[in-house]
Amino acid sequence: MSEEMKPEVVETVVETPDVAQEEPKTAAEIVEEVKETVINYGEKTLAELSGLFQSLTESVDRMKRSKEAEAIKSAFYKRLSREKAEAGLDASVEEPDAETVEEIASEPQEGEAQSPFAAIEAGFKAIYNTYKKERAEYNRQLDAEREENLSKKQAVIEDLKLLVEEQGDMKDAFPKFREIQNRWREIGQVPQQNYRDINDTYQLYVEKFYDLVQINRDLRDLDFRKNLEAKTEFCEQAEALAESEDVVSAFKELQKLHEQWKEFGPVAKEFRDSIWERFRAATSVINKKYQAHFEGLKEQQSANLEAKTALCEKVEAIAAKEIVSSNEWNALSKEIEGIQAEWRKIGFATRKENQKIYDRFRAACDTFFERKRSFYNEFKDNMNANMEKKLSLIEQVEALKDSTDWKKTSDAIIEIQRQWKEIGAVPRKKSEQLWKRFRAACDAFFNERDKQARPENDFYGNLKAKKALIEEIKAYESAGDAAADTEAARAFAERWNAIGFVPFKEKEAVGAAYRAAMQEKFPDFHRGGRRSEAGRGNREPRRNAPLTEKDKLAQKYNQLQQDIQTYENNIGFFGLSKGAETLKAQMLERIDAAKAELKQLEAKIREMVAKEEENND
Repeated sequence: MSEEMKPEVVETVVETPDVAQEEPKTAAEIVEEVKETVINYGEKTLAELSGLFQSLTESVDRMKRSKEAEAIKSAFYKRLSREKAEAGLDASVEEPDAETVEEIASEPQEGEAQSPFAAIEAGFKAIYNTYKKERAEYNRQLDAEREENLSKKQAVIEDLKLLVEEQGDMKDAFPKFREIQNRWREIGQVPQQNYRDINDTYQLYVEKFYDLVQINRDLRDLDFRKNLEAKTEFCEQAEALAESEDVVSAFKELQKLHEQWKEFGPVAKEFRDSIWERFRAATSVINKKYQAHFEGLKEQQSANLEAKTALCEKVEAIAAKEIVSSNEWNALSKEIEGIQAEWRKIGFATRKENQKIYDRFRAACDTFFERKRSFYNEFKDNMNANMEKKLSLIEQVEALKDSTDWKKTSDAIIEIQRQWKEIGAVPRKKSEQLWKRFRAACDAFFNERDKQARPENDFYGNLKAKKALIEEIKAYESAGDAAADTEAARAFAERWNAIGFVPFKEKEAVGAAYRAAMQEKFPDFHRGGRRSEAGRGNREPRRNAPLTEKDKLAQKYNQLQQDIQTYENNIGFFGLSKGAETLKAQMLERIDAAKAELKQLEAKIREMVAKEEENND
């Protein structure tokens, strides 16, 4: 027989990432591999994993998703073990197999009735038992079907072998050959280990048929044309797949085309190389895109791993910080919640590292929140201790509130009030109650003291006199004579100091009004007294000598210190009503502003002192 009549024998080579070049995988196997690469169940809850497994068992293609089923089962028991350990329960779990799962699911274990995980574990085992039995039955049927197909193909080969060996009349032989080919193509898959041998044997006898049988040239050409038409269509389909954006689906469809390609015989000799090159070119494009897709996926997963590693480092740094206040804990908690939200937006890391990086992130978050719980437990203990201290001070004031030794008792209660302000926070539910009781005891004494004031110590009369003096200061008009202004300021100050005490509750307010009036009318007036740390090294200026710029700054510095002290004292006596909170907030703003100005003044004074020392040198 001539060489051109021999059929084409081609072994298709399919490029797949990380896949050995053996027999082409089925579509179901390829889909499962892709899902295994892309899907990760490590962050799913027990309920979500149970739901996923339930959905899988209800799907039409559930028998082809065994790897996905095993992945869900493995993730379920890993999480179950971890959550049992976190709940303080026995973390050991026994993953069921096909023979024991029914017994485990139907008979609760010792202590299981009290476990919060018992119901969900039993439910999952029951679903898995049903699926495992169904899967085992499906595999048995599939194996039997493939064995049956193997027998059928062996029978077809025997018929083809007989046809070749008989070498009968072509009019009878060729239709029989066509019928044998159709029977072969209609038979399904055979066991994997028999695929290559049975296919090679079939192709061998096909070649022998074309080589040994004297076929009619017209029939042979017709056969070649039909094969060429079929393979041209396969090329067109492969080329269309090469343009598809769905790389995974295109690769899966390509495997089917390669299987079908092998089922058809040769084409005319002049077309054999060109038709194969066309098909191989389209195959190469699809394989390269498929390879690039997974390389890109690996790159993205590596980038995700890098991003998640950075978030782990952030949380670990936060968890290692020294945190001493509730405000810091709350602010850092919000920061970690933001990091957790950012984590959820990042995709999966590499398959090898994804669970490890998640465990690292989870451990860092757990460390932070465990420290936070410990802090608040200790904070609660401190507040209870503070409450006991304040109760002790309340009892001391209540014991003194009926005393008539006005001077001694006043000093004692003022000292107790100072101690009260130094004590930290108490439980919120008790805070207002304690404050009202303490304030009531203090007010009871001072109100009674003010009522019993002797004529020589008329507190309300003194208050009236001091308010009148403040109005005089406000009404003062300077004539531009610095010496006269200084003398007037001194006179006002002496008159103020000559007036006696005012009611206790009015002391801070009237004192602040006096200082404000004096500062407005006599900003350069030096009241003397102890100098601040920022103004050390300055000599006390003479009364009538003009103040230097440095003296003015030092004077303003001292005034700000007094103002800050006054503001802080006032805060301690605000109630906890809604209105008092507003006043307290305003007072805190004043304190912050004054402290900021104080730093600026100190810097200026130090700069002036440095310049003076430099000039003296």
